[in-house]
Amino acid sequence: MVHSILLICGSVRVGSVNAAVIATVADLVRTPFVTATYDGIDGLPHFNPDLDHDAPPLKVKELRAAIRDASAPLISTPEYAGAMPGALKNLLEWTIGGVEIADKPTGWINPSTNPLRAEKTYASLATVLG
Repeated sequence: MVHSILLICGSVRVGSVNAAVIATVADLVRTPFVTATYDGIDGLPHFNPDLDHDAPPLKVKELRAAIRDASAPLISTPEYAGAMPGALKNLLEWTIGGVEIADKPTGWINPSTNPLRAEKTYASLATVLG
């Protein structure tokens, strides 16, 4: 059985450490695992419950399909201003109307050398994904 890991970078900054972590994971993963990298975080529309119906925006459909097709998401993200980055929060808000992420094991990586950095972001992820 092949297990697919959906790699998600919570930073939209070109050349971010988190993007490098995602690329490294993609390079290191071996059978029976495969990876797919979701790179549409900066193209998602702002979350709007009025648009979350039978025909959500195309970028949202693509996000949900990527999550649905994965065995598990893996997120590498920074912390901005003491919280999860807005782009990542927006991505997670778009998963609320779908069921694709429900009951999937989800992991996250803190690439900081200080384990307390991004502490609030990871607490927020535990709450949102729990």
